[in-house]
Amino acid sequence: MADERAVGNRAQQRAATRRALLAEGRRRFAEDGYHGVVLAEVAQAVGVTKGAAYHHFESKAGLFRAVVAEVQRDLGERVAAAAEEQADPWEQLRAGCRAFLAAGSDPAVRRIVLVDAPTVLGWEEWRALDEESSARHLHEALAALIDAGLIAEQPVEPLARLLSGAMNEAALWLARSGTPESLDLTVAALDGLLAGIRRRDV
Repeated sequence: MADERAVGNRAQQRAATRRALLAEGRRRFAEDGYHGVVLAEVAQAVGVTKGAAYHHFESKAGLFRAVVAEVQRDLGERVAAAAEEQADPWEQLRAGCRAFLAAGSDPAVRRIVLVDAPTVLGWEEWRALDEESSARHLHEALAALIDAGLIAEQPVEPLARLLSGAMNEAALWLARSGTPESLDLTVAALDGLLAGIRRRDV
C-alpha cells in the first residue's frame, strides 16, 4: 500500500511539474516569442532543474509544441462556447467564426498560434493542430447547416477547408495588423462571405 501511495505521489508530482512548465512556457512564449525563450529559464522559474524540463518535453521545441496544442484546444473551446450561446444554427456558425477572429486579440493566441507556430512547427503540423480544434467545430457546424437545408446539399469537406483557409488567412492578417478597425472590417467581410453560401429560398 505504501508503495502504491509513493507511485501515486510521484505521478502527481510529475503531472504538477508538467502543468507548471506548460503555464510558464505559455506565459513566456506569449510575451517574448519563441526565439526569446530559454528552456533553462522556464525550468528555473518553476523551481525545477533543466533536466526535469528536458525529461517532460525533450527540447524547447517540444515545450512549444505542447503549448501550441494547449492554446489551440482553448481556442476551440472558446469558439464552441460562443456558438452554443446562440439557439439558431446559422447564428451559431456566425458567432463561432467571429469568436475565432476575435481571439487574435489574445496575446497567447496571437503570438503563439498565429505568428510563431506556422514558422516554428511548419505549415503542415500547424494545420493538423488547427484541424483538431477550431476547424473541427467549423466542419460540424457546416454539416449541421447542410442537414438543416440552410446550405445547399454538397460535400462538407471542401466547403469547410475553403472557409477554414479564409478564416486562418484573416486571423494571420489580424494578428499582424493589430488595429481594432481591422477586426470590424474583417467581421463585416465574413458576414458577406457567409451570406453567399446560405440558401436564399429558405
